[in-house]
Amino acid sequence: MDEKGCVSSIDTKLNDLKLRFAEIKDVILILGFIKELADYEKMLNEVVATEEVLRESLFERKMAEVIIGEYKGIPIGFALFFHNFSTFLGRPGIYLEDLYVKPEMRGMGIGKTMLSFLAKLAVDRKCGRLEWWCLDWNKPSIQFYKQLGAVPMDEWTVYRVDDQALNHLARNFDE
Repeated sequence: MDEKGCVSSIDTKLNDLKLRFAEIKDVILILGFIKELADYEKMLNEVVATEEVLRESLFERKMAEVIIGEYKGIPIGFALFFHNFSTFLGRPGIYLEDLYVKPEMRGMGIGKTMLSFLAKLAVDRKCGRLEWWCLDWNKPSIQFYKQLGAVPMDEWTVYRVDDQALNHLARNFDE
């Protein structure tokens, strides 16, 4: 078991698929998966993460966690997630930032298995919800999520402050 009380390699119902929590030695692998996902989402030019930044954020500051999916011992996907908090529920939740399965491995139930594991983790950690975002154009993923019982939050709009706007807003506090 690791420091979170989790078994280092988790057997699944799918033959030859194991899940495991990422370790610091997986930083290069995680960055590779991030870039593959960004390429699929036509956003590769937006990836500025580096091995050093991921090492610090994931393993030193522990700001997020990563699950690695391995098929016959070969890494084929990942899920990166972190805890958020619902004031209405008074409980934490799990926010799934990224879920990626290599294209040649899709359709085998690997994504569903990874999401099911995260749902179990949420229940075990007494979380009130598991949530994520999906790009509007990604119809295959939207259909997949709906089949799992996920409900789109159409009445909500995502807002973001980053780059110069983030720095400007932060300076407002000091002025």
